[in-house]
Amino acid sequence: MAGFLKHAQWRGEVLAYDIVRGLMLPFSFNAVSGFGAWLFKKIGPKTSKHHIVLTGLRTAFPDKTDAEIEALARAQWDNTGRTFAEFPMLGRIRVFDKDSRVKVIGLEKLESLRDNNIGAVLISGHFANWEIMAAVFSQAGLPVRVTYRPTNNPYFDRRIRSQRQKYGINLMIAKSGAKGAKELFTALRSGDSVALLNDQKFNEGIAVPFFGVPAMTAPGPTRMALKTGAPLVPMFVRRVEKTKFEVEIYDPINIENTGDRSGDIERGVLAVTQWVEQRILEAPAGWFWVHRRWDKTHYKK
Repeated sequence: MAGFLKHAQWRGEVLAYDIVRGLMLPFSFNAVSGFGAWLFKKIGPKTSKHHIVLTGLRTAFPDKTDAEIEALARAQWDNTGRTFAEFPMLGRIRVFDKDSRVKVIGLEKLESLRDNNIGAVLISGHFANWEIMAAVFSQAGLPVRVTYRPTNNPYFDRRIRSQRQKYGINLMIAKSGAKGAKELFTALRSGDSVALLNDQKFNEGIAVPFFGVPAMTAPGPTRMALKTGAPLVPMFVRRVEKTKFEVEIYDPINIENTGDRSGDIERGVLAVTQWVEQRILEAPAGWFWVHRRWDKTHYKK
């Protein structure tokens, strides 16, 4: 159990966040996003994370020149900075208002799930500002349980949950543990959907090729779809302008249930990973390259 000093540290971190957020509030969404882009483009290339970014980009785009890779790296720092700066402002997002900064493609697919009380496994990755996708399905009235990874700081964790509630996310389930998994299965069987990001390294997962290099990938979304029969529906968000977005809902990924459980899951995980690859190829600067997607040894080359 954390002691007094640790709780004092946690409270100090939250106080600092609240001060920064308070300073942001008088400014427009565009201004805050632009400041985040400027700051991260200045600081990001000077951090150890820049090596991770460059390694990932070179892996995915081996035919690009060093100048092209550096340009992509700079563009991804722009997007990453905007995404983090925008988070405290997302309560202002009203997806379906007349002058919304969000365009939704394929909304009828979510409406069909909602109107027919069908629970789906909604999957995506860390594209553009991925929180915008949550704003779309929540404000469309689709009942969705969103998975998230609780932070070590419980006070900050409450802030994050509170921020997400402001743009419609009320049903959040911690990623790890048997209890969380049981809640997800129960939700699907009751007609609620579940939403998961399926593009980060998961050490206990399945190794599938990601841009030609084995990457440990979580099988959970595929496993849930196979076990419950729920459709596996991909969603993608792209930053079409600095602070304008398109969210696209795709047709379900076909996961064949042959009775070969391990084989079916592996093929499903591979299909999801290939879908993620294609979206990255479409908008390479929009993916979260800061994450170390492959094994540590890959970044020592």
